[in-house]
Parts: sequence; C-alpha cells; structure tokens
Amino acid sequence: MSKPIIITMGDPTGVGPEIIIKALLDGAFDPLSRPLLVAGDVGVLQRAARIFDHRAETQTVEKGGITTLQIGERQLAVQPLSSLPTEQLVYGNPDIACGGAMARYIDWAAEQSLAGEAAAMVTAPINKAAIRAAGIKFPGHTELLADRCGVKRVVMMLAGERLKVCLVTTHIPLDLVSQQLNRESILDTIRITASALRRDFGFKQPRLAVLALNPHAGENGLFGDEESLLIAPAIAAARTEGIDASGPHSADALFHFAVQGAYDAVICMYHDQGLIPLKLLHFDDGVNVTLGLPIIRTSVDHGTAYDIAGTGSASYSSLIAALKMAGKMANLKRDEPDRLLDRREIS
Repeated sequence: MSKPIIITMGDPTGVGPEIIIKALLDGAFDPLSRPLLVAGDVGVLQRAARIFDHRAETQTVEKGGITTLQIGERQLAVQPLSSLPTEQLVYGNPDIACGGAMARYIDWAAEQSLAGEAAAMVTAPINKAAIRAAGIKFPGHTELLADRCGVKRVVMMLAGERLKVCLVTTHIPLDLVSQQLNRESILDTIRITASALRRDFGFKQPRLAVLALNPHAGENGLFGDEESLLIAPAIAAARTEGIDASGPHSADALFHFAVQGAYDAVICMYHDQGLIPLKLLHFDDGVNVTLGLPIIRTSVDHGTAYDIAGTGSASYSSLIAALKMAGKMANLKRDEPDRLLDRREIS
C-alpha cells in the first residue's frame, strides 16, 4: 500500500472536523490515489458526523492506536492525539486544551512525514491565539513547521490553477514590512521558490515575476527606494545564478499578465499583496503550500470560519484541492530533481 497523506484536524471548534466528515460522506476522497489518515480527536469527529445526521462508530483499533471510524457506508482512519470533552466544546471558542491539541496534530504529522511514514501532510485551519495560549510560540503553521523540520527559511506559497503567489514576509503588521525586507530575504525567497517549483512541481525553468513594494515600482525613487536598494539587486543576483526572475514589477498591473500565463509564480513583498488577487480568483480552491521543507505540506487556504462552524455549510473544496496537490507532489520523486512534468501540470 502506498504511504498515506495525513490530514491534521485543525481547531476542534472550527470547521476543520466537519469539512473532513462532509468530504468523506460525499465521496470526495474516493478519487484520491493515496490512503488518508486523520491526526485528530475521535470524539470531535463523531460530533462532526452528527451535524450530518450520521453516527460514527469505532470499528477497529489497529497497531499504533489507529482507530477506524465507520460513518454510514464509509470508513475513516484516525490517529487519536487528543480526547477532548466534546460536551464542553463551544464552536468558535477554543480553550487552552484545544490549542495544545492543534499543536500535537501538527507535530505528529510532521514527525511521521520526516520519518518517511507518510507521503505528505495536509493541514486544516487552526486558531493561532489558542496555540499561543497553550505555550506554542509561533505565529502560524508555516513557522511552526519550519522549527520542527530544522529549517531556517521557508516560503509560504498560495496556489490555484491560474495563479501562484509566494511571500517574502508573512504574518507581520503592515508598518513593519519595509523594515523586515532586505536583499537576502528577497533573494532567499526567489531561490527557494525556483528550487521548489523545479523539484516539487516539475517546472524545468520557472518564470518568476518579482513585485515592487511601492506604487509604480517606486517611480524612480519618488514613492520609495526599496526597489532600487533591495529588490532590484536581489533579482540581479538571482539571475546570475541562472534563475529566470524579472522585475521589480508594479503590483497594480503584473497580476493581469500572471493569470494569462506569462509567469509561473509571483514573488510578493507582503501578505495581502499576494493573497488579495489569489483569493479573488481561488477563494474556494486555493491551496497553501510551504516551500523549502524536507517534507510535503499543503493546507486549506481558509480559516476556522467560526461564523458557520457547526452548521455543516462549510465547503471542502480547498481541502480536496490541497489533497490533490499533495498527492501530485508526492508522486514526483523528490530525490530525482531532473524528473520533469509539463508546465502547470500540478495546480
């Protein structure tokens, strides 16, 4: 049997558990080529099944504690990593125990992936404040996984069929972006993106567009000098290494050309610069990918959706897109970087 993809359940009081159950009941997992294993909480998943008027019965407990849930005519393999008091859980209100559980799901999935026991990990949404309250001092999945994998620098990529964006800075206040930018961080982002697109996505020579920070690419210094002092030198250095990178491009115009296929990925200076156009195009099927890790990690591109948690109305489209992308990435042998696919095969 092929190695499984692990789905981390995410926030027990968010939509993560119910989109897993909803996708299972709708048969959305059936076309996937690899088996799935949920890292989570059996009781929480049973509660999620009741949202859809189903009982989730424990059928078998296998070696290593893996539990098989029977839900209707379908089965779900679960690695129990918490046993939260479901009768006390309130949707949209995670406590410290929930925060600790979310971190355990991520840690265990990363350990299994690093050990070669899993082909990839796909993460459901978490609550960053709850994780911090539990003593986990990282602002999000990306930073936590980088630490667990012993990697100093990773890149957050958000991807859909028509657009892929990669971020130089991630979860920081907007007024700190200019202070955080430097030539090396921009160059590292370009390098990691180019390498990952070749190795994990099969692009022979990725075409990267690097955005400016300021309006009109700084207008020759009139609106700022980050372009001439930081961004352009990073692009020049990348090009001397054989990377097909261009820019600095004005962000107000570049995305038009990117979605037409002129570039394989766009390097963005800050979070919303990339995520606004990405979510405009791929709100339901966008995928978050962490580039630069020694493991494959994709994620849904949405949050815990507390306003609809527990109603059964949340869409699992992004979860399925993340699983499909992880499977395609896993099917590319990561130790054979010269194996290539046609452009845009993985999306």
